[in-house]
Amino acid sequence: MLARALIERKRDGGRISPAEWRTLMSQYATDEVPDYQMAALAMAIYFNGLDRDEIGALTDAMLHSGAMLDLDHLVMARVDKHSTGGVGDKVSLVLAPLIACLGVAVPMMSGRGLGHTGGTLDKLESIPGFRTDLSLARATEQLERIGCALIGQTREIAPADRRLYALRDATATVESIPLISASIMSKKLAEGLTGLVLDVKRGSGAFLPELDRGLALARTMIELGADHGCPVVALMTAMDRPLGRACGNALEVEESIMALRGEGPPDLMKVTYALGAEMLVLAGVASNRDDAFRRMEVAISSGRAAAKFQEIIAAQGGDPNVIDDPSILPQAAECELYLAPRDGVVAQVEPKTIGRGITAMGGQRTKVEDGIDPSVGFVITARTGDIVRAGEPLATVFARDRAGVDAGLATLREAITIADDAEPPLPLVSHRVTEAGVELYDASW
Repeated sequence: MLARALIERKRDGGRISPAEWRTLMSQYATDEVPDYQMAALAMAIYFNGLDRDEIGALTDAMLHSGAMLDLDHLVMARVDKHSTGGVGDKVSLVLAPLIACLGVAVPMMSGRGLGHTGGTLDKLESIPGFRTDLSLARATEQLERIGCALIGQTREIAPADRRLYALRDATATVESIPLISASIMSKKLAEGLTGLVLDVKRGSGAFLPELDRGLALARTMIELGADHGCPVVALMTAMDRPLGRACGNALEVEESIMALRGEGPPDLMKVTYALGAEMLVLAGVASNRDDAFRRMEVAISSGRAAAKFQEIIAAQGGDPNVIDDPSILPQAAECELYLAPRDGVVAQVEPKTIGRGITAMGGQRTKVEDGIDPSVGFVITARTGDIVRAGEPLATVFARDRAGVDAGLATLREAITIADDAEPPLPLVSHRVTEAGVELYDASW
């Protein structure tokens, strides 16, 4: 009866009290409230929103629906990074070992693909044997021992959010600032962090394409962090084209390994370093961004960052030899080049189309229970603004069969636009948001 009353109230623009949120989310976590009622409430929230206090109450209700990591005994700072989702966004795979090897504990809890975006867990699980389903006890032990754990949301942590996360994808209620904020922050606050850096995507491939909505999301999560004593910094980054060249689970792992060896695409490295600098400054390991930048460069050039990733892989049951031999990763049965159909300038590489194409090829889920083929995807060498000639290779399709190749080529024909000229793309990192406000990002370093 409570759920029905709250659905009616939110449908009509009313408020839900903190006590009601606690009861509702506790009942949802234990199956006393069915998915169909929560779906109705999510849609009412999508249309009518939640005020600042309601968002805080929902976050707390989901946070306290389960257990939390207790890491107060660690002497090192505990800092994580979260991305709002993109295509080709494998930053977490590079950033976690990079920051961990510099003396910061990184308890990184990630998710699976949502909508057209890829998921960090799916990428990691393309490494043979890699386990992301660690218990809190094992994750804590691993953080104590090697300073990093790359895990999924266990049944212990924010179980109400775990159910609602999947439901939002199935009910077209993903693009809601209150629901995004509460979902992200309930999980991140459960990690026992001393700081958090957010990568808030903007552009056509983001869940919230508009700059003003992305800034509103960043401010909301920064406020939630402040309420819980966790400093949060957000960077606004571009998702009007895929990040890096590889799009698809195993392909992105391979590109991440190359990045940790110092051979990553420039755009991927720029975003990684920008976010990493904020993490190191929040942790007190670096005095400023320039100092942080130098530390990260040395960690990669010396091999320490790649070695830390190898250590993490071994600790979580994966084959550590993948660092030296990426061919261990799942390999596509078919591949084919995509050639430029005409002379001109690359005017657009549409990330949302690319993400949906990977799904059509079997590389992402359409339902929670779906299996995926980690080998499929694209490597796209064409960049917005490139001058190309007809017949020049722009990308490669990796597929499991001929039908997948055909689907991939069709995706690329739709996603890559060749024109006579092109508008400049969004800046890779455009704004920095803190409790103090919003500033343009200084990309001079």
